[in-house]
Amino acid sequence: MDRLCGYTGSVKLKVAWIGKTRNPALEALSEEYRKRLRRYVEIECAALKDESALLQLCQPSARRLRFALVLVDSRGKELSSEQFADWLGEYRDRNSRPLLFAVGSADGFSREAREAATMGISLGKMTLAHELARVVLLEQIYRAFTILAGHPYHLSH
Repeated sequence: MDRLCGYTGSVKLKVAWIGKTRNPALEALSEEYRKRLRRYVEIECAALKDESALLQLCQPSARRLRFALVLVDSRGKELSSEQFADWLGEYRDRNSRPLLFAVGSADGFSREAREAATMGISLGKMTLAHELARVVLLEQIYRAFTILAGHPYHLSH
């Protein structure tokens, strides 16, 4: 049962990253969490050529809603898994705009991307390789949805 009583809304998620994944093991882990997430949310993952392709997704078009951009960035807000789940649940229940979580390249994000973002989140104070950060992000999104659903995944860590 969802912790947010009476929940009837949904949100679409997109997780995007700059550049191709070179490590097949990290690609497999990303795919595993994407599959798990499909039980809870409509999710799409995409490798983008560069930051301008990312920013184009945030521009309104006649064919789709503009994404709310969430940057995964060392300058972002650090949240516990429970705080992240609460934020994601509140967003899901109050917004129809799809969420775009973005993991940047090794060079990070430009000022333009930071200004376009709705929010920035940090995965911690330690620096992670951007390919690994994507896997950690997908796991944390999955964990957030299991927390919201009252699934024991979070409690078995």
